[in-house]
Amino acid sequence: MFHDRKIWIGKSGDEKICIFPKMANRHGMIAGATGTGKTITLKVLAESFSDCGVPVFLADVKGDLAGMCRPGEENESLKKRIDALGLMQEGFAFRAYPTVFWDVYGEKGLPLRTTISEMGPLLLSRIMDLNDTQTDVLTIVFKIADDENLLLIDTKDLRSMLQYVSENAKEYALQYGNLSKQSLGSIIRAVVALEAEGGEYFFGEPALNIGDWLCTDCNGKGSIQVLDCQKLINSPTMYATFMLWMMSELFESLPEAGDREKPKMVFFFDEAHLLFDSAPKVLLSKIEQVVKLIRSKGVGIYFITQNPKDIPDGVLGQLGNKIQHALHAYTPAELKGAKAAAQSFRENPEFDTFDTLTQLGIGEALVSVLDESGVPTVVKRCTILPPQSQMGALQDEIRSSEITGNLLYTKYSDVYDRDSAYEFLQRKALADEENERKAAEEAEAEKIRKKEEAEAEKAKKKEEAAEKKAAEKKEAAKNREVKRAVNRVASSAAGTVGREMGNELGKKIGGTFGKKLGGNVGASLGRGILNTLFKL
Repeated sequence: MFHDRKIWIGKSGDEKICIFPKMANRHGMIAGATGTGKTITLKVLAESFSDCGVPVFLADVKGDLAGMCRPGEENESLKKRIDALGLMQEGFAFRAYPTVFWDVYGEKGLPLRTTISEMGPLLLSRIMDLNDTQTDVLTIVFKIADDENLLLIDTKDLRSMLQYVSENAKEYALQYGNLSKQSLGSIIRAVVALEAEGGEYFFGEPALNIGDWLCTDCNGKGSIQVLDCQKLINSPTMYATFMLWMMSELFESLPEAGDREKPKMVFFFDEAHLLFDSAPKVLLSKIEQVVKLIRSKGVGIYFITQNPKDIPDGVLGQLGNKIQHALHAYTPAELKGAKAAAQSFRENPEFDTFDTLTQLGIGEALVSVLDESGVPTVVKRCTILPPQSQMGALQDEIRSSEITGNLLYTKYSDVYDRDSAYEFLQRKALADEENERKAAEEAEAEKIRKKEEAEAEKAKKKEEAAEKKAAEKKEAAKNREVKRAVNRVASSAAGTVGREMGNELGKKIGGTFGKKLGGNVGASLGRGILNTLFKL
């Protein structure tokens, strides 16, 4: 309840135990063994913050926080507690609270999505359980995508980017360093495994706008965001990383607020030990940094876990408001843990903290909060108030009606897939394939053209050779004909000359007979000489 401008937790005797709203962003813890009343305490705090006008986020691991949207109902157990604490005189009434349901898988609430880029390589590496070398390679891939203005929205974008970088690893090596194909292949397999676990549901758009959580209803009550984690908790690493992403998103998106009269928002993380189990040092350092610095953004973070030892000392030291339910001390390890939890409180001289811690009943807790000066109060044994909203699970039809009737339903219900790395690389691959096809066709056409040109040149040369040969043959025939004609003329002329010379010579020697004989001999001799000369 919100009483006297304070977050009323419970009563210690007649004293009201409250958290001052301006100290609520100093963070806190609700711890205790199973069945000691942690969930009831969480509901009471969430309702009180909502009454104070502070938006609240709840991680609903068991499904028993959904009743926030319905007023509670009186039963015998509740009536006894209400009467014992005198709550009716303080204005206690059963009431509903403005509740928005979310679900990473989109089954029991509005789809809660983020993008691969917003998650970042460090958190994504933890989800996929990558080693240090693979994490470094993934960081380089993110850098390449950023340098080339390629949006990484969903898992298919990341997978396409990894395949593209693997295919072009040599080209990127000079600028970004060696990119092992083995590491890239391992990351691709991890992405495929992530998709098999449902990664396609929570990586996409529309991505969550944290600003949609920082609101109140028409009555000034802070809106309560309930994330159903019943299925998500089956993947503890996924759950832890998603919770850490939300803290980081708040830290990065909200401006500095300084000291405020009340927080901008309060987060409750159930099963908080999952945030820290098996987390590498670099991630633990980031968690501690966010927890330390997010206070200045006006955000309070409350961790719910079974034992304070589940929370690292660097984070535990930042938790000013502590509500510790009963702890068992049946084994040496449990005894040691209970003693450490008792010693973390400012001692109350009225009772022994350790003995009281192991004897607390259901609905009782040891409480120490920060006073107005920021100093932890002495520990008090406190009876926690009952919640005003419905306890337990919510009927499916009521939940469905709440989901579809919310104003944010139209904004987040339908997924859309805008142009990003996958689409760009698909187009690039098709363009490269088309260019390769055209280049191959052009090369083949050039090859055919050159072959045709070579054949044409060969045919031309052959034709020219044939023409030349025919011309030479024709010229030779012509020359022979000329030669024969010349021979004939010359022979006739030589014969005539020889005959006349022979006639003259024969006439002088032997008269008419000698003239005739000499002419014949002279003609033959003349023709013979001429033929001999032409042959030479």
